[in-house]
Amino acid sequence: MTTLIESEEHKALREAVAAFARTHPHTARPEDNKRLWQEAAKLGYIGVNLPEAHGGGGAGITELALVLEELGAAGNPLLMMIVSPAICGTVIARFGTEEQQRDWLPSLADGTRLMAFGITEPDAGSNSHRITTTARRDAATGDWILTGRKVFVSGVDIADATLIVGRTEDARTGKLKPCLFIVPRDAPGFERRPIDMELNAVERQFELTLDDVRLPADALVGDEDAGLLQLFAGLNPERVMTAAFGIGMGRYALSRALDYARERTVWKTPIGAHQAIAHPLAQAHIELELARLMMQKAAHLYDAGDDIGAGEAANMAKYAAGEACVKAVDQAVHTLGGNGLTREYGLGRLITASRVARIAPVSREMILNYVCHQTLGLPKSY
Repeated sequence: MTTLIESEEHKALREAVAAFARTHPHTARPEDNKRLWQEAAKLGYIGVNLPEAHGGGGAGITELALVLEELGAAGNPLLMMIVSPAICGTVIARFGTEEQQRDWLPSLADGTRLMAFGITEPDAGSNSHRITTTARRDAATGDWILTGRKVFVSGVDIADATLIVGRTEDARTGKLKPCLFIVPRDAPGFERRPIDMELNAVERQFELTLDDVRLPADALVGDEDAGLLQLFAGLNPERVMTAAFGIGMGRYALSRALDYARERTVWKTPIGAHQAIAHPLAQAHIELELARLMMQKAAHLYDAGDDIGAGEAANMAKYAAGEACVKAVDQAVHTLGGNGLTREYGLGRLITASRVARIAPVSREMILNYVCHQTLGLPKSY
């Protein structure tokens, strides 16, 4: 099975990204993060999954996940890689008009522009069917008018536009159906407010308000009647990339713990010689490796065009990676003891950050619900 053994090309890419990432030690300064993004983009890493015809690498989510994992393993997981090239770039590449593709894909690939993604709402949460952000047409002009709120939208302050999930009324049934719109950051009526997070991350979280935001007809991405298909075309890569985010973070924490366990001597031997220290670290490594296998399977299925198979595998990969990441970080901090909470070793910040892989973009409980009724055929509980 091709997902079990990486190709020589993938091994070479992994080595190249790892070497590049090691030259950029972790930093919490936004300007350093921006420089890392731009330099990675120049090397073709940010847009590796986007079409060659529009300046990308012509590869897939498999390669993009590999890039994010290695950046994370070096201590610099770029959260916006999940959003800008993976979600927004994928949706525009698959469903956008020729004009949207020409306008956005080259600049997303070369790092000169970013796009955020807004789906979560205060009263909707995990239930995307309760999204209340609405889009209605102005009969006189053909413009779209968007009204609603979004929360926990990453990087809106550094993004040039946000891909907003709204809902339009089905003329036949009167029911609301999801649609995707590109909303420029300076659109009148489009306001953002930072959310005060206890999360030490470069990328900030925002609440958005859309107060009768008027958009031209061509702001709609794809077909008005294919909203769910287009939406999940972006959400499956999001789950794969979140798995890569978690695996990279877990690998970074584990590497710091291993360095410490090899060198730290309390009595006559390094603490890593003691099974009480060594075995939990070995377990963390095993669980991260298992999560990576499922992530690779999900990415391969998606790149092969199997959206249904990818949906199942991507959810499982995200679940496995979230759990493995949290356990690896926890064990790493525990290995270092008090040092694990000092700024010098940089692990304490991961205690909160690792929970992102568990919570977002979908909770582990909702993934278990998905597996229960989609995979195991059990009746729905909601």
